[in-house]
Amino acid sequence: MTRTSRARRIGPTAAALAALTAATLVAGCSSSDSEPAGDTTTSAAAAPVSGDITVFAAASLKKTFTELGEKFEAEHPGTNVEFSFAGSSDLVAQLTQGAPADVFASADTKNMTKAVDAGLTATDPVNFATNTLTIVTPPGNPKNIATFADLANPGNQVVVCAPQVPCGAATQKIEESTGTDITPVSEESSVTDVLGKVTSGQADAGLVYVTDAAGAGAAVTTVPFPESSGAVNTYPIAELKSSENSTTAAEFVELVTGPTGRQVLAGAGFAAP
Repeated sequence: MTRTSRARRIGPTAAALAALTAATLVAGCSSSDSEPAGDTTTSAAAAPVSGDITVFAAASLKKTFTELGEKFEAEHPGTNVEFSFAGSSDLVAQLTQGAPADVFASADTKNMTKAVDAGLTATDPVNFATNTLTIVTPPGNPKNIATFADLANPGNQVVVCAPQVPCGAATQKIEESTGTDITPVSEESSVTDVLGKVTSGQADAGLVYVTDAAGAGAAVTTVPFPESSGAVNTYPIAELKSSENSTTAAEFVELVTGPTGRQVLAGAGFAAP
C-alpha cells in the first residue's frame, strides 16, 4: 500500500474527530452562554417589593385599607403606601384627568368599568368584597325611624349619597324597587360625608354602608331594613397603567384579595364577593 492511499483512508477519520471535537466545544460554549440568561430571568422575576405606591380607594374602605396598608409596610420594610380616599366616581374622574396612582379600588363595578373603558387599568379587576346599605340616626333614634319608607315621611331630615356615587346609586335602586320617594336635604359625594352629617346632628337619618355604621359605634343608632338586600355593591380592585412600581402594586392587590385582606374586611362587616 502506498503512502498516498494510506493518507486517503486516515484523512476522513481525522476530519470526523476534529468535527466532533469542535461540535462539543460549541455545545459547551452554548450551554455556558445560556446559563447567565437564565439567571437574568430569575433575577427579573424576583424583583424586590419596595418603594412607594399610591392607592385610590372608595371612602368606605378607609378604615380597612389603612389597616391593610400598615400590615403591608410591616411585611415589606422599605415600602410606603399612600392612600387617597373619596367617592369612587370622583376617583375615576381624577384618574381620567391624569392623576398618578398605582392601584384603584372602587365601591362598585360601574365605576371600575369606567376606568377599564378609559384604558386606565393594567390588569383585570378582581372582586374582593361586597357591602349593603343601612339606616343610621343620631343616638336613640329621636324620630323613631323604623323602615326605609319612613325616610320619606314629611319632616324627616334625610341625607344620602349623590346618585353618581355607589352608595347613592344603591339608594336610588331601592327607592325605585319599593316605590319610595325620598326628598333628601343633602346629597353627599361620599358615604363618609353622609355619616358625618348624622353624627354631627345635622340630619335625622342617613343611608350608609353597614360597615360605616359599625365603625361609628355608639355615635349612631343603626336601623337595618330588608330591602337593602336588593342593592348589594361589589368592590373590585385593579393595578393601574400609570403605576411606576408595578411589583409593589401587584403585591398590595394580592394582600387585599388574599386571606389577610379577607380577614380584615370581614372583621369590619364586609361580605365576600
